[in-house]
Amino acid sequence: MTLTVYNTLTRRQEPFETIEPELVKMYCCGVTVYDYCHLGHARSYIVWDTIRRYLQWRGYHVLYIQNFTDIDDKILNRAKEQGTTMEAVANRFIDAYFEDIRRLNVMDADEYPRVTENIPAIEELIKILEAKSYAYAVGGDVYYRVERFPVYGKLSGRELEQMRSGASGRINPEDPEEKKKEHPFDFALWKAAKPGEPAWESPWGKGRPGWHIECSAMIQSRLGETIDIHCGGGDLIFPHHENEIAQSEAVTNKPLARYWMHNGMVMIDGKKMSKSLGNFITIRDLLDRNRSVDSDSTEGTSTSQLPPVDPMAVRYFVLQAHYRKPLDFTDDAIATAEQSWKTLKEGLLFGYQYGEQLGFATPDQKGEGLDQEIIQRFAESGDDDFNFSMSLAVLFELAKNLQREGHILVHEGKTQTPSSQLQTQWYTLVTLAQVLGLEVNQEEIQPNDSNGLSDAEIQVLIQHRQQARSAKNFAEADRIRNELELAGITLIDSRDSTRWHRK
Repeated sequence: MTLTVYNTLTRRQEPFETIEPELVKMYCCGVTVYDYCHLGHARSYIVWDTIRRYLQWRGYHVLYIQNFTDIDDKILNRAKEQGTTMEAVANRFIDAYFEDIRRLNVMDADEYPRVTENIPAIEELIKILEAKSYAYAVGGDVYYRVERFPVYGKLSGRELEQMRSGASGRINPEDPEEKKKEHPFDFALWKAAKPGEPAWESPWGKGRPGWHIECSAMIQSRLGETIDIHCGGGDLIFPHHENEIAQSEAVTNKPLARYWMHNGMVMIDGKKMSKSLGNFITIRDLLDRNRSVDSDSTEGTSTSQLPPVDPMAVRYFVLQAHYRKPLDFTDDAIATAEQSWKTLKEGLLFGYQYGEQLGFATPDQKGEGLDQEIIQRFAESGDDDFNFSMSLAVLFELAKNLQREGHILVHEGKTQTPSSQLQTQWYTLVTLAQVLGLEVNQEEIQPNDSNGLSDAEIQVLIQHRQQARSAKNFAEADRIRNELELAGITLIDSRDSTRWHRK
């Protein structure tokens, strides 16, 4: 099997070949830290985390870098609104990022560089661009000459002349900023300081970096001149990633990245998520929503009484769609994902729940004792441009079988499938689910917990009910049935026995 990846740059699916054998250098554009992370962030970072996990499972060492933009107009405006500092706002929402994203079982990056920690590297890149006539300084600002880079637009497929004509009605030639530019699409590498804003000394006077130059600098300083994968949301293709290419490749004369990968956007009930439409949902809104936790966004404090969503159900929901496709978040869709996750969770808990009874050993971590046919099917879907929706279908099939066998074991005292096969199925399920970041806590085991009733207690109550029925004490028998019904236990009487199952 050959791993193939869709490359935004070439607009086709290509065999995956790394620059260095068995090493993947991967850079992901991180958040601008001025507010809580929303569902778009959740989708993006779950996707790249899962791809990272899959590459590791395939035998690669992945060096994964994700930045934080901690200097930006939005952060500065937030600081002014709250009467605090840019640094305080950034630190607060960086902490919030980790709180929220870790709940979704997203692994930490190998490093999280911040823009404010990379000013010297940024200045050095700008100096080189200026020396090579790709950049020009005007009144303390420094701009990039897009016309100097002949392949500008190669990632997005846009051409400068088309962009110029299309933007003619939106660009105000009388704007002082526009008057400084040689071309309407020249973009800022360095911005002159404004009164009361943080600034750094530079060859062009006090100021701060533009948005796009930061990633070029951090990639080069952490990962080198050419990396294997550059990833981010589809909304970053233009202008951010296009400008990164122009900056970096003008300096190095080498490709910035072999593979450009982008995830599709998140919709809310078929509409783009935005605060103006009132459909803006943060990660913590979703995971904590029936706890009446304030979102504490500066756009207004909101609370909700809707039930919370299991973080793993959110992850399952994200992985149900191919990462490049749009993802529509609806109440029905998340409810369906929660039910599917419940089934998968039962399968993952199977060995912890019944393993001792069936004579299971500890799950093997070396790949031995796994179902190789299932492994191959899982890998075939993952190797096809990370088609994890098909990978989930493979896992769901395993989980459904284990769930069914668990119910049979509870109600009939034995399984239909030999325990050795069930052990193999469970080991395989647990192993592959971890590749997708779908994991359970053993504390979630439900076999002995149905409103406080253990399996043994349920059996005792059923025996008491049988005795009451034999003694023709039907009132007591009905009382016990009602007690079990309230506890979520349904009884099924037959001529020879009484079976039960949990609702």
